[in-house]
Amino acid sequence: MKPTSTITDHIRNFVSEITFTDIDKIKEDTLLFEESIFDSLGFLSLITFIEEEFSIEIAEDELNEENFESVKAVVNFIGAKNNQ
Repeated sequence: MKPTSTITDHIRNFVSEITFTDIDKIKEDTLLFEESIFDSLGFLSLITFIEEEFSIEIAEDELNEENFESVKAVVNFIGAKNNQ
């Protein structure tokens, strides 16, 4: 598994690329939905990216805001899934 800092950078880069948001505006604690960086299509892209990039299967009951509200939440979710 990649180190957490690498995962964080990877997620930040992905979010920046698909939302055309300056990467400097995407911090670990930036609220991706509340700050209107992501919409439902962006969320679906993120889920697909995580499943493909990190070989993780995300269950329907895991698709909640708590797991994906920020880059830090996404990184923690990936870490937890990899430790199962």
